Amino acid sequence: MKLGFFTMPIHPLGRSVTETLKEDRELAILADKLGFEEGFFGEHVTDAAETITSSLIFVASLIHATNRIKLGSGTVNLPCYHPAHVAAQVAMVDHMAEGRFLFGISPGGLMSDAELFGNLDKNRGDMFIEAIDQILAIWSGEPPYNIEGEFWSTSTERTLIEDLGQGKILSPYQKPHPPIITTVVSPHSNSMTQAARRGWEPISGNFLLPKWVKSHWPKYKEGCADIGATPDMADWRVAKSIFVADDLDTAKRYATDTSGPYHGYYRSVATKMIRSGRAALFKQDPDAPDDTVTIEGVVDDVVIWGTPDKVIDELAAFREEVGEFGTLLYAGHDWVDRDLAIRSMELMAEKVAPAF
Repeated sequence: MKLGFFTMPIHPLGRSVTETLKEDRELAILADKLGFEEGFFGEHVTDAAETITSSLIFVASLIHATNRIKLGSGTVNLPCYHPAHVAAQVAMVDHMAEGRFLFGISPGGLMSDAELFGNLDKNRGDMFIEAIDQILAIWSGEPPYNIEGEFWSTSTERTLIEDLGQGKILSPYQKPHPPIITTVVSPHSNSMTQAARRGWEPISGNFLLPKWVKSHWPKYKEGCADIGATPDMADWRVAKSIFVADDLDTAKRYATDTSGPYHGYYRSVATKMIRSGRAALFKQDPDAPDDTVTIEGVVDDVVIWGTPDKVIDELAAFREEVGEFGTLLYAGHDWVDRDLAIRSMELMAEKVAPAF
């Protein structure tokens, strides 16, 4: 099992954006030094708590500040952009990273972003598929492209100057394109099946109950069977909120206190999910009333905390419950206490990960 990280950085409202961006960069640079294999960055445009508005720009800022770690968009929310824009920007970042870029994509889950970009009342699933199909067609094609879709059209036919290169969009560094990664956040998600059919690699979200994470791999195997492929658990990434400390009292306080970063993170995430009709993500019984979901209960259900030995035992039990997977993605959270946050990553890399 490899170790990576995934951060959808949720910071307390009122913190300096300048400082939170520095903190999120420091997380990635530290992860590289500690031997984390890969790291993903979320993006949202209309959320004051999430201060990374472009995962591609953020990845680009880290390419020459890191040495070995692979850096990924986590994710580019495709319905929010013209496919040609994404194709060109991803190709450029891929060349800058020279093989260290992972292309994470999704339909996007923040409703205020959907409203801002005019797709709140559209079928974002259909937009997502059309967008990635056009991106792949651009990368595999030649100008003037002439790609017609329901939501977007791509052509440079009227302005093409072939001998000067005008009208051509960059192709990626990795051939035929960077690995495509997609996040999955629903129980028994058909997105897992679609990912397998298309050769994409999935990430199961860190805020899912273990029973819902467990529901993902059978759906992935179903998609592999549809195309006659052999499923490889090494392709499955699972994100998890984890805090490791040198002593148990510190671990419990930092991970479970209502003023701590984990409680703050799940207060933000769970509240948004519940208000958008997705409370079932946090319920052991999907039919239970929404008001039975509490932030304390969510933290208790999904956060693993403790000394290295306790975390190793609980991660082993988690993996026993959900099944084998290839990469554990340590979820990034605000550094309420910088020293404790850094120490947790050090213990994760030096004490916990080697046990697996």
